[in-house]
Amino acid sequence: MRGKLYGIGVGPGDPEYMTLKAVRLIRECDILVVPVKKRGEGSVALDIARGAVEIPDEKVYEVVFSMNKDLARREEDRAAATAEVKKLLDEGKNLAMVVLGDIGIYSTYSYIHKPLLEAGYEVEMVSGIPSFCAGASKANISIVEGNDGFGVIPSLKGVDEVEKVLDAFENLVIMKVGSHVKDVYELLKSRGKEKNAVIISNVGMEGEYVGPLLPNRDYGYFTTMIIKKEI
Repeated sequence: MRGKLYGIGVGPGDPEYMTLKAVRLIRECDILVVPVKKRGEGSVALDIARGAVEIPDEKVYEVVFSMNKDLARREEDRAAATAEVKKLLDEGKNLAMVVLGDIGIYSTYSYIHKPLLEAGYEVEMVSGIPSFCAGASKANISIVEGNDGFGVIPSLKGVDEVEKVLDAFENLVIMKVGSHVKDVYELLKSRGKEKNAVIISNVGMEGEYVGPLLPNRDYGYFTTMIIKKEI
């Protein structure tokens, strides 16, 4: 009998953000699947999970998802990772795969979920708290109110894309914006909206910053910007 795979979002950083369901499934699963860029490098998602659940090393199984710029290479790695997970499921093992934030928002897990689902395997997605929701709460602001709408984009789409989306939504969330903060600041300043932005960086992790957009500050990879119509 095949096992089942659970894709689990562990939230943005603080283990206390993890859901009761996430904790239970991680504890009950036979194997904890951990996506890494290369074997042995460590995993932030695993560290977060270990803050809430005792996880022995022998229960951890790493699968590689490289960040190679070559799409063909990335797809090869995804196929290889999927094959490894299939093998474990065919052995009857129940698996939990942990990722940062919410399982459905720019999640590595999606590359395994879709082919397994199409192949008839039993899979389930378990939500986690997204970084922008946790950050907005820490900043004491709501993302949307009343009939407002909001959009979510990755900063890698570029500042031109940010400008287009600003005209489409009252509120905007830009994820992984750390290396583009100055560019977005200049765009907002040209519109007189530079004070409408809140930065949330390393939420629940070491070096956490939640506050106004400071263009000359250094921000890390886990940085999100929330741009409000009014703040």
